[in-house]
Amino acid sequence: MKPTYLRAALVGVALAATPAVAADTDIDALKAEAVSLIQSFGGTLKGELQEAMKAGGPINAISVCNEKAPGIAASLSEDSGWSVGRSSHMLRNPDNAPDAFTAAAMDDFLARIAEGESPEDLAAAAIVEEGGQQVFHLVKAIPTAGMCLKCHGANIDEEVTAKLDELYPEDQARGFSNGDMRGVFTLSKVLD
Repeated sequence: MKPTYLRAALVGVALAATPAVAADTDIDALKAEAVSLIQSFGGTLKGELQEAMKAGGPINAISVCNEKAPGIAASLSEDSGWSVGRSSHMLRNPDNAPDAFTAAAMDDFLARIAEGESPEDLAAAAIVEEGGQQVFHLVKAIPTAGMCLKCHGANIDEEVTAKLDELYPEDQARGFSNGDMRGVFTLSKVLD
């Protein structure tokens, strides 16, 4: 089955599926579960980042993305049965490289942003056949907020730059402006 990439706000993510898959799958339940996981992941990560910034500024916050974010995603994945993560068109961590669905969704999002759409409203979902299994994917854009610019902006402090260079020698995740799409939340679940 070739994936169908759909344009919609996260709340109203539309989904195309073959009739047999659609009949056997509660699409609304999958979307609701994915949205809940994104809110949990994003909320936990944001809270950890804000706490780290207050405690020690951007240098301290780097450790949240470097060490804690993968653990938060792994814990949510283990607890939920989903694959939960982040990716980007400008990777900082090569371990977060996108799968084919996510890469295509990001390309679509970037084209739509160039046409004036807001990253905050961009999401894509589909059921895709992968290795003989039906897999539900949901990708949601992550807009760059003011706090993010300390490590992802165009004017990063020298000390922060040195730490990023040490941890991520191939870092591409710099030069963003407030409101830019910095990356995406990416969720997938193998359907029974």
